[in-house]
Amino acid sequence: MNSVLCGLATNPALLPDLVDRLIVVADEDIAVSLSEREDLTHAQAIALVSRVEQSAGRLAERGLLTADDVDPGAQPFAALALLTEGAGRPAWARLLAADPIIERRERLAACPGLPAEAQEILAVDPEARVVAELALQATADMAARLAAHPHAEVRCAVAVNEAAPPAVLAALVNGEGLPPARRCLVCDREETPFYHDPDCPRLDCDLPPAAACDGSHESTVHQTRVNALWNPATPTAAVVGFADHPSMLLRWPLAVRPDLPAAVYERLAASPEPGVRAALAANPAIGDDLIRALAADADPDVRRGLAFNPRVPLEVLTRLANDTRIGSTLLPRIATTSRAEIEELAASPHPVMRMLLAERRDLPPEIRDGLAADLDAKVVKSIAPHPGLSDVRLHAMVQRHGVRIMAKVAKNPEASPALLEDLARHGPPVRKALREIARHPNATAPALLVCLSDRQARPLAAGHRALPPQAIVELLTDDDWQVVEAAAANPALPPEVMSMLAP
Repeated sequence: MNSVLCGLATNPALLPDLVDRLIVVADEDIAVSLSEREDLTHAQAIALVSRVEQSAGRLAERGLLTADDVDPGAQPFAALALLTEGAGRPAWARLLAADPIIERRERLAACPGLPAEAQEILAVDPEARVVAELALQATADMAARLAAHPHAEVRCAVAVNEAAPPAVLAALVNGEGLPPARRCLVCDREETPFYHDPDCPRLDCDLPPAAACDGSHESTVHQTRVNALWNPATPTAAVVGFADHPSMLLRWPLAVRPDLPAAVYERLAASPEPGVRAALAANPAIGDDLIRALAADADPDVRRGLAFNPRVPLEVLTRLANDTRIGSTLLPRIATTSRAEIEELAASPHPVMRMLLAERRDLPPEIRDGLAADLDAKVVKSIAPHPGLSDVRLHAMVQRHGVRIMAKVAKNPEASPALLEDLARHGPPVRKALREIARHPNATAPALLVCLSDRQARPLAAGHRALPPQAIVELLTDDDWQVVEAAAANPALPPEVMSMLAP
């Protein structure tokens, strides 16, 4: 990968003639960068696809290619990119459905809104993976047909499809009403009975770990049930019986469903796996009694899951926050607190609750300023990035709490250039603060030059337009490719240097 040219290709200050020069020499990496340019013209997009056809996907997504620009016979990848975006021609789908290259048919099968004729061809494709791709997003009628496909992998894909009829999904779960599958990926390749060792040493083997078939295609049938249980369109009546199933993989999807009877949630709460109980704890459909029971769970992951439940009562959340490591994050219940609850939390005797409240970025000014003056550093650390804090107040926060909050202060969108310079000059350097300064739009040249001393802040500073041009040029020969690419993408790079770099 040519880091200089990849960076230059994304440089917003690059002149059109230099863009043309890069298109002429573009490889796949450079084409990726060029395809993201806001100023790329239609003519340049056509030239780029002619040079690197793989760039058609992003260009089609951005609307820079049309059907008139593509020859499906000579540019099948570009044709598929337009079909993916619904901008191709129906005749292309019929042409590509008979393409001898499996990967192209597979990608075609994933395109939305295919003509019926192309779908019919793909539905009887000899390659199961092509039909399975069609099954993932097929219409209800086609999904119902493919649910009876002789290959179990196709049925497994139908189980994911939310457009599949509920009765079909129920049949895939319980196995009733469908003819037995005749093949699966395992018996396609191996003599049965066969069990795929998870530590298989064969380099050419791509079967999933623990894939197995004794003639009943058991691992694929199991995965089909897992997929259907995760599918919200699968009827409740078809899934409730799995609440006591020995397989955690079949109980886990039930723990997140919002449509189960309370008794089923209570059975799931008895699951031995903390992961299942944690998923259940975060489910807003569970009742208050179960919430309070899970709050006493011995596993911290379960209590942490409950903290993210948008319906958890504040008094329960307070208990959870005091004995469970939640971290500084905006919890759903905190995000929806009323004005009265905000005032209550701001006056809470528990610092962790004031910290959680401080993660909101829409607090009333008097609440925000009160939390900024809090004596507890973790509260101030959470409020420090809140917009609207004055420079004087930010300085005061740093003076009171020091290095513990400097990185968060540097993250404040209104931190002044002078404040950022003060933070950058702190000795010893606060590495996390330097990384925030390096990406801050108010950072000055002196602050950015200091940021170059930190390995992680260096690429960020290299791309900052306030960095002196001479420093940017010097970074073009850095040992770190990320720094080089960022420097080449910096719009403050002198135009004469850009011209010299473009082949």
